[in-house]
Amino acid sequence: MSLERSDVEKIAHLARIAIDEDKVESYAADLSKILGLVAQMDAVDTEGVVPMAHPLHMSQRLRADKVTESDNREKFQRIAPQTEAGLYLVPKVIE
Repeated sequence: MSLERSDVEKIAHLARIAIDEDKVESYAADLSKILGLVAQMDAVDTEGVVPMAHPLHMSQRLRADKVTESDNREKFQRIAPQTEAGLYLVPKVIE
């Protein structure tokens, strides 16, 4: 797929991106190459290929699900200006 100057200008307008007039032709050529690559990849037969979340066959190392910090809630609420029922009270900022 080949993009024209008008296509790039329309894309830039829709994306609210300011582009230099002297670079529009270069952008059109680069975007056309990218779209050509996407079309080429779309033409590849992927029947029977299992989708992967990562290109390497590995699993994510998970940390042990255990408490690592102490409960400081009471200490922090003691120094707070206003609390009620375990919640911090703040001034209303929206009418």
